[in-house]
Amino acid sequence: MCVVSSLVSTARHPYEDLIDHLTRTSALDPGEAARVVADVLAYFSEPVEEFVRRRHGELKARGLTNDEIFPRIAAELPARRVAAPELSLRQLRRIVYG
Repeated sequence: MCVVSSLVSTARHPYEDLIDHLTRTSALDPGEAARVVADVLAYFSEPVEEFVRRRHGELKARGLTNDEIFPRIAAELPARRVAAPELSLRQLRRIVYG
């Protein structure tokens, strides 16, 4: 006996328009496109500290020395989108009102 839930989710994915675009312009199906979007968002939401630690580990594993690693990471950071720092409500107010 097959039971199908009568509850159908009507919640839209926050990036449904991007997922639709990816399915129209690539060979990805909606599930694959949603996973790609989730992976990209996770990649770019990595906090600075985690990015620095991860890149250090990757470059160290390639045999680079710290004298080579830290300038490379410093050069990569300005071009990288990283997660914003967590801000208090007061900090947010100060951004808006000075």
